[in-house]
Amino acid sequence: MIRPALLLPALAALVLLPLARPQTKSMTQGAHRMELMLERLDGSTWKTIDPALVLAQGDHVRFRFRTNFDGYLYVTNQSTSGKYEQLFPREETGQDNHIVAGKDYQVPATAMAFRIAGPPGHEVVYWLVSPGRLTDMPARPTLPAPATPPITLIPRCDEGIMKARGDCIDSTAGPKLIPRDVDVSKDLAAANAASRELLFVREQNTAVISSPEPLTGPVIYEFQLAHR
Repeated sequence: MIRPALLLPALAALVLLPLARPQTKSMTQGAHRMELMLERLDGSTWKTIDPALVLAQGDHVRFRFRTNFDGYLYVTNQSTSGKYEQLFPREETGQDNHIVAGKDYQVPATAMAFRIAGPPGHEVVYWLVSPGRLTDMPARPTLPAPATPPITLIPRCDEGIMKARGDCIDSTAGPKLIPRDVDVSKDLAAANAASRELLFVREQNTAVISSPEPLTGPVIYEFQLAHR
């Protein structure tokens, strides 16, 4: 489970990263690109980490996100216990979810961070991006609660990745398409179908999600956050 945790204001200052020049200002022109970074608090400094790094209990993390198009961002988490929770927008993490091309965003967008807690496994963080505000959905779009907790695999270290530095990397973690056999709510089903053509690549510690064709509606994908 990742829970919002209050940090000292000095630790929550927004640090802008170098930005690529925006390619487009809408979801109906050109190729569309999203960049997603995971940061962990190391002492008093936020550091970008490998999206597949296996985190420890008590770690504080946050996300950075930017696109080359305008839209609205919704983030929902399914914890290792099976519980769904809206992460963003909400009062504690920021309620303005409008995103603008070429601008760097932080989630949470407030003086908060997410704290790793709960049973070991993979948190599933759903990222939904829409060209317009989802006025026809609840204020906090949710996925259906499972009848029983999901079967969660314990993160495993990939011995062939970052072994020299001693980092534990689970190559199954990070951003990816939502599997076809995973049920999503009717509200999100169309977004999931539209996400089938998304491409996922890794540029150092930045996950790049792109669509070679213009996006004409909401898209959704998942970020699996591995922790012990």
